[in-house]
Amino acid sequence: MIRVESALSAFGVEKSPWGLEQGVGHGEFMEIFEPLPEIGEILQKSESLEEAREKLLEFTKNLGWKFKSGEIEVSPLDRWLAIYACDVFENILSPYNEKAAGFSTLEYLWKAAKGDEKTLSVLTKGFLEEFRHLFLAMSGKANYSKGWLGPKLEKAGIVSPDFSKVHGREAGKLRSDYLDKVYEYIKAWLDRYPSGLDERIIKKREEQRKQLEEYWGIDDEEWFDYRWQFSHVLKGRKGLEILRELNELGIVKVPEEDLEEVERAVKYRIPWGITPYYLHLWDFKEPYKEDRHVRRQVMPPKWYMDNMILHRKDREYAFDFMGEHDTSPIDLVTRRYVMIAILKAFDTCPQICVYCQRNWEVLEPFMAGSFPGWDKIEKAIEWFGERESMIDVLITGGDPFALSNKIIDKIMSRLSEFDHVINIRWGTRIPVTVPMRVTEELAEILGSYIEPGKRNVAVSTHVETAYEVTPEMARAVYNLRRQGIYVYNQLVYQRNVSRRFENVALRIALKKIGIDPYYTFYPKGKIEQRDYLVPIARVIQERKEEARLLPGQFRTDEPIFNVPRMGKNHLRAWQDRELIAIKPDGSRVYLFHPWEKGISETKLYTYTDVPIEEYLRYLESIGEKREDYETIWYYY
Repeated sequence: MIRVESALSAFGVEKSPWGLEQGVGHGEFMEIFEPLPEIGEILQKSESLEEAREKLLEFTKNLGWKFKSGEIEVSPLDRWLAIYACDVFENILSPYNEKAAGFSTLEYLWKAAKGDEKTLSVLTKGFLEEFRHLFLAMSGKANYSKGWLGPKLEKAGIVSPDFSKVHGREAGKLRSDYLDKVYEYIKAWLDRYPSGLDERIIKKREEQRKQLEEYWGIDDEEWFDYRWQFSHVLKGRKGLEILRELNELGIVKVPEEDLEEVERAVKYRIPWGITPYYLHLWDFKEPYKEDRHVRRQVMPPKWYMDNMILHRKDREYAFDFMGEHDTSPIDLVTRRYVMIAILKAFDTCPQICVYCQRNWEVLEPFMAGSFPGWDKIEKAIEWFGERESMIDVLITGGDPFALSNKIIDKIMSRLSEFDHVINIRWGTRIPVTVPMRVTEELAEILGSYIEPGKRNVAVSTHVETAYEVTPEMARAVYNLRRQGIYVYNQLVYQRNVSRRFENVALRIALKKIGIDPYYTFYPKGKIEQRDYLVPIARVIQERKEEARLLPGQFRTDEPIFNVPRMGKNHLRAWQDRELIAIKPDGSRVYLFHPWEKGISETKLYTYTDVPIEEYLRYLESIGEKREDYETIWYYY
């Protein structure tokens, strides 16, 4: 058994990266047991940790059975949650899970209940809130059955009719009228998230584009030429000077703290860069009010910079969260699955996303040496040709749409020589960052390799917010779709785009321009990206409580966690993960079962999540109401 002291040392609790204040009072701690005082009594009266474990296990099993047998009468959904919560608590009591987590959550509970000052001094409100809600759920008193939206609708005077008392056409009309009112209520949430297709936003951006054109001394013809966009990316010292000058001229308001972080990025060669097109998506006058999500994608925050600088000499391995070094059988190829592999044809992008998975590899926009040369690409393509298992090829990087049409055509031509290659997929963010690059000519090149019944061509892009969906992007997507090319979106569900209904608004905007939602990615636990991470519970909550209100074809995306060094795990599948511990800072510890489970023998992965309490405080800091997210605690 790892003692509290060694657990603190092993997990760096004293230096928790989440910034929650440590130290709670004994009385404050004991309040978490209000729903189930028996648990607090067992902890206080037990003479040893193992005695506490044995008695708590017996109590929890008996409690769960009382719900299963109907001895405790609660609503069916609160009954289900109580049984589920009892299972979670049993997991936390498990010695096996303590070994997997590397510490004992029960030991913290036991010592704190007995008033141990050292233990109480390291606990946070996040830890208390986790157990307060867990015990509420176990007691059947969470009121989960009411849902989060139901009480709000009732408060707004939108009460569901008693459909058991009406039938036929009358019932149909009542239901339709009720659903219209529900939609109007939801629309008020959606209206908080303007799309780049809204007339107000289009007009504002036209004015901002004109300001930038005047600054650079160009006209529309040059602005909409992707080659001009590529050659004028803001990067390095010159890009910083341009951003400072735009700020000083009053064209684009940039907070000084943002400029200071870019200064550090330039000094230490940390990836940073913005295309002129993406810059014009900002709100020039009111930073972080309406454009937080687009600014934060390219403007690095302090925590990120501190950690990137700390590991600037070893980042190739320190930040390779997915272990790509260990899944590359040949240069430019990454293979993790049976029938698909990645071809990295271009090792840079026109723009740098701060939360990039490959921030260990992509050092700056259009960095020298990013094109590996045709000989290397040819060898990688030959590798695909030698393996009939490769029915799907994902060409990515970097951003391969930054390659010339000639090279793209050459890649397509070679891959199309292999009858076993059924799908050729291009992973690119250029429809978001430089949409004018997706010309009719490029689309025709890609589309010319489609052979019905033999080969398909697809594009996977990465749109984060409805604010990024513009008429220019719509034109780019239309160019592709006219050639029969499918276009999909992979959303990185990071905290700047995680408010209630924010991604419902995105899915609606995507469908307007013909993009199908494909994945909602949990943004992995790369700790240098702390300011972008959300709790796993929020991803599941969004899927259950918001996306579910959309028509089926609008919510075709799957919530996914990329298990480091293993692969994608479907978060909707509760049986693919277990909550096994709670750290003193309120972080949940999960045991993930990777995709091979049920196929072949494999290892499990232990993951420490974002504290829900810390995330809720972030939401409050940007004007959200905590109570709007209260059910997040019950998604395990």
